[in-house]
This record gives sequence, C-alpha cells and structure tokens, in this order.
Amino acid sequence: MSDRKISRVLRAPLVVLASLVALLGASIVACSSSDATTPTPEGTDEEPAGDAAISTKHDASAALANAGIRADRFATQVVSFTPGACAGFGKDALPGVVLGPPAGAPAGQGSTDVVSLGSGGEIVLSFAPNALVDGPGVDLLVFENAFIVAGGTQTFAEPGEVSVSDDGESWTTFPCTATAAPWGACAGWHTVAQPGAEVSPVDPAQIGGDPFDLADIGVTRAQFVRIRDKTSQRCTSPGPTTNGFDLDAIAAVHAADM
Repeated sequence: MSDRKISRVLRAPLVVLASLVALLGASIVACSSSDATTPTPEGTDEEPAGDAAISTKHDASAALANAGIRADRFATQVVSFTPGACAGFGKDALPGVVLGPPAGAPAGQGSTDVVSLGSGGEIVLSFAPNALVDGPGVDLLVFENAFIVAGGTQTFAEPGEVSVSDDGESWTTFPCTATAAPWGACAGWHTVAQPGAEVSPVDPAQIGGDPFDLADIGVTRAQFVRIRDKTSQRCTSPGPTTNGFDLDAIAAVHAADM
C-alpha cells in the first residue's frame, strides 16, 4: 500500500474517515516514497491495524456456513512471510488478516484488512487440506485493495506476481510482465466488493478480485500460492509502513473439495 493510496483514503468524506480511524486505531506518520510503475506523491502512512484489522474477516467467515461455502476454499495457513522494505501494515494481525474470505470495501475504496508485503516482499499461503484444481475458466482469485481514483475511472494498482505449487517447492508462475495498465497476469489491479447475502466470495462476477486460470500455465492442481510484490517502490522510511502489494485474501473458485 503506497503513500498515495493512504492519502486518497484520508481525503474521503469525513464519515468514511471516522470509520477508518475507528477501525485502525492507528497513528499516522509522514512518509514519502516513489513507485517505478505508479507515480506516488508524498502522503501519510498508518501503523499496523492489529486485531481490529481481522474483525470484518471474522464476520465474513461466520457467514460462510450459512452460504454453504467450505472454509478451506480460502487460505488456511500462512506458510511464510518475507517482508520487503517498508513493509509492516497489518503484520501484527497475521495470520488471520489474510486467511478466510476477503473483507473487501465499499465501491471506490480499498480495504484496510490487509498486510503490506513491502517493496519486493513475498508471502506463501496454503489451502491445505484443500487444493486448487483446474476447472472451466477462473480457478483462483487474489484479493488486493485496488480502488478507483476519486473523480475518475483509473484504478490505483500495486501489482504482484502470482505463482502456484502443489508441493511448496516446485513453482509455476503467471507472467506478471506489464509495467502499466492494464496489468495483464499481475494481481493487484481489480477492485474487490464486500461479501454478503448477494455477493459470493468465490464468484468472480460478484466479488471481483484478480482472476487466474490454472490452464493458462499448464497446471491441473495446486495447494500453495505465492505472491511477490512487483511495485518497485522506493523505501524512504526507517520504520514499518505501507509499501507494496497489500494482500486481503485468496479464494479457490474450483477446489478439490467443493
């Protein structure tokens, strides 16, 4: 999450700002960073959200049983987290902040229930005991907190490279090679709705998120997903901030056990 993303949120209507402050319970510190792929002016960073960041995920998880959706259609374990420079936002809320269904956000906003990977950071998650399988169309959804820039149609994106593996050792990568919108096979550029009675967290047409088809890379089954930040944001702060790809959740559209 870049300084620009935070500053956009802070310029939202006061009622939205109040709800964000209540959710985060965080102090705001000044920070400046630059993004090689997305212009990033000076703005502000916020401290990790702690337990408050996973409250909406707990609410969403509680609703899964009523919707008949297995909990292991979403990440069940953080296998490893290797933060990059200026990571830190949401770190204190791991692993819960990235497990289960996405928190999402109202239209035009980005979720704060995320962990920032930092510049070049990486996270590996598992669906165990379930697994992704190749089915018709989209098989995997990755949820970042991309949002529509106020007053326009442009999406503020922080791209990430997605790889999958069935054993956690041999990886196959979706080619995240774009350096500008549209971001192709990168994650981090599709907005995410809030799950609810009318919005299934495993239906790409309803929930949004970044879609991936295992057939595109010749994979039939995968239990692990790895995400690497590709923003190349320069780190200028000595403390934990909000650089890089911001992971909300991942979901199996097609799973070995549905």
